[in-house]
Amino acid sequence: MKFGWPETKAMIEETTMASMFRITEKERTSKDDMVATEFPLTIILNDEELATMLCSPVKLKYLAIGFIASEGLIKNKEDIKKVLLNERRGTVRVETVGSPAIEKEMVFKRFITSGCGKGAMLYSFADAMNQEKVDSKLAVTSSQIFSLMKKFQDQSEVFKNTGGVHSAALADSKEILIFSEDIGRHNAVDKIFGECLWEDIPIQDRMLLTSGRVSSEILFKIAKREIPIIVSRSAPTDLAIRTAIDLGITLIGFARGKRMNVYTNDWRVSN
Repeated sequence: MKFGWPETKAMIEETTMASMFRITEKERTSKDDMVATEFPLTIILNDEELATMLCSPVKLKYLAIGFIASEGLIKNKEDIKKVLLNERRGTVRVETVGSPAIEKEMVFKRFITSGCGKGAMLYSFADAMNQEKVDSKLAVTSSQIFSLMKKFQDQSEVFKNTGGVHSAALADSKEILIFSEDIGRHNAVDKIFGECLWEDIPIQDRMLLTSGRVSSEILFKIAKREIPIIVSRSAPTDLAIRTAIDLGITLIGFARGKRMNVYTNDWRVSN
């Protein structure tokens, strides 16, 4: 068993080899292919099973903390009494100072997919709509965004080798500060937030970079942490755009090469 901090090298590798046949119009060839590892992680909050995540087997403690924080069950590091990781059993036990309030009618134990569909939430959508607007004067240039996304794209070795993971990063206007990746786009974001919370890394007036589709629940996650700008290589949903308008967040999609689409609050981005 491996317990405690800091985050240690994972016992399970992020990638593995799989046998396959590559078929073209002319031939059929047997080959080995590198694929991303999928790992089931059960989060146990105060001795109760909260959720089972399908994830990549790295930064598992950060994932657990980030997920619990994203669900509104903790607010800061001081709410956490103990975190214990057992990689062999695939569990993270989180003990908090108090008992987080969860509505009784909500299903307590849930199975959460790798996040490419709708992410499950403990809070209701109506509650999320009461989120306060992000009040930030952060402004960036288009060239800064292009430079950051180039660095972001080049940083994921697992994606280069497998094409099977999403990436997320926290950045200021010049540099990527924290980088994470996972088979699930929500997981990659929660790993960023978990690391920031535990390591006391400031996140206000910074940007979130992501490789995945931007949906409304991603917007609520970053709004809780007062992040004013989100930049994605992929597309936003219509509800994400409406949510970004309501929450005062600058939403940028299809940031690739030397072009991007600024969907909301474009005043934060200059040429």
